[in-house]
Amino acid sequence: MISTIAAEALTSLGRDAPDEQTLAGLVRTITGHPEAEPISARVDPVDYSIGTPSTEALLRVFGTAELPDGTFVDWSCFVKKLQSVRHSPIIQFVPEQLRENFIQNMPWQLEVAVHRSDIASVLPDGLRLPALYSINEHGDDRATLWMENVVQAPGCWPLERFERAANLLGRLSARRQPHLVTPFLPRDDISTPGIGLRYYTNGRVMMAALPALADDQTWKHPMLATAVCNAGDHGLRDELLDLGQRLPAVLDALDALPQCYQHGDASPQNLLVPIGKQDEFVVIDWGFDCPQAVGFDLGQLLIGLAHAGELEAEELPAIHEVILSAFMEGLAAEGMVVPEEQVRYGYLGSLLARATFTALPLEQLGKVNESDLELFEQRVRLTRTLVNLVSTIN
Repeated sequence: MISTIAAEALTSLGRDAPDEQTLAGLVRTITGHPEAEPISARVDPVDYSIGTPSTEALLRVFGTAELPDGTFVDWSCFVKKLQSVRHSPIIQFVPEQLRENFIQNMPWQLEVAVHRSDIASVLPDGLRLPALYSINEHGDDRATLWMENVVQAPGCWPLERFERAANLLGRLSARRQPHLVTPFLPRDDISTPGIGLRYYTNGRVMMAALPALADDQTWKHPMLATAVCNAGDHGLRDELLDLGQRLPAVLDALDALPQCYQHGDASPQNLLVPIGKQDEFVVIDWGFDCPQAVGFDLGQLLIGLAHAGELEAEELPAIHEVILSAFMEGLAAEGMVVPEEQVRYGYLGSLLARATFTALPLEQLGKVNESDLELFEQRVRLTRTLVNLVSTIN
């Protein structure tokens, strides 16, 4: 009866709500107690703005279980609901003639494939996947992962943590060279160097960001104009547009560099540091399941926390110097010897294409209020820092 009550508390999970038997099995797996009996449960939505249209929901489930000796133990898990982008509200904003292509090029099943792959045996010591408890697959291009709820160590990332993360990402990249591994989700043309970054750049950057940056009205908007004026950075627009002219040549150069299958979205938000194990990273939310120029992962490692407003733009140059050398050391430790100038180009060229033109929150210009000025000022400073960094590549 108690297990039934606990299961009924999870009905808000809809199609993924476990029955009494399934919930008992889940709780026994999580707790490691084969006779644990769930007596309570609740669902808490994760306080995080979902930016990926293939993610339907992020939830945490908490509860209590009773053991045979009458003692009680707490348990928890992380629930991630995945979907084809055809189910996402964002699809209505994609031009109808482009929708099918967009749907086919957003591999919503990637995380399922990651957990079913042998990547755990490839990860260097210090990187691991979250424990997977179960996968619910549905017949309508939806699936749900039930995973370990990683309780993260509090506080900001020290410089040494960036350094260690970069070293491990370098090791991972060397272990995932195209002659050593295959994509998580094999499909047409996915083994073409840089195909993922080109798809992103042709859409998000070429069709949206650069036209907006070239529009006089964008820079006349009071919020952006004030932020630029306060920063004293009136040359920012012209420098961005100049870099935009260089973008096709940069993409060609990236494709000619040594290639690796990398994490693809290695921001600190996707490298979780468990409390009590601060030398370990739990790796989540893989992306860009195709070969990319060596160094690709360093861009998101650098910018992730600054983009979220958790790190000042002025701190990035010091992090940049540390992560580049640490990544090089990680490559070399795995026997992949690449000239520093190539890794630097792969890192900064990818950062140019993926993040430099989209750091300004132009999508919010139509719905801003006075309290958003701080955000725009922070993003102007961030964009300036990125422009300064990427302008150093030839």
